[in-house]
Amino acid sequence: MSTDSGSTPIDRSRTVTWEDPLVGAALAKTMSGLEYMQGLLDGSIPAPPIVNLMKMRPVGVEVGKVTFTCDPDESHYNPIGTVHGGLVCTLLDSVLGCAVQTTLPKGQGYTSLEIKISYLRPVTADTGELTAVGIVTKPGSRAAFADGTVHDSNGKLIATASSTLLVFPV
Repeated sequence: MSTDSGSTPIDRSRTVTWEDPLVGAALAKTMSGLEYMQGLLDGSIPAPPIVNLMKMRPVGVEVGKVTFTCDPDESHYNPIGTVHGGLVCTLLDSVLGCAVQTTLPKGQGYTSLEIKISYLRPVTADTGELTAVGIVTKPGSRAAFADGTVHDSNGKLIATASSTLLVFPV
């Protein structure tokens, strides 16, 4: 167990558990993207492992829009003492892709082709809960486009993103 600068014991350990990711992946092929995302939201479909690893959770799902929250902590820190930008990027990539997924019919999948992130503020363990929103700006049968934002617990804008996603049959 570690201690802080005042010698107070701090538990700096974390256990991550997850369910078989292939269960959810198989289910995704049997329903529309919106149905699948609603199942993730209500817990009837197991969350992919990345959700627990990064401490993210879906909190809102509608056609063309998805909202996730994330609780950054010290386990997300980089060598300079802030939350690694990769956490924010992963959060944005997740809401952008999932927003596109809500627009897809059964039998269609997606993958990110590109993502552009603009980091506007640093994140630390004291930043509090992050809220990420992904919104589809143009759905499509071959390519889709989405924009996203991340705000801190005080409503300050942390980062923005835009993404192009490839749509394909599964």
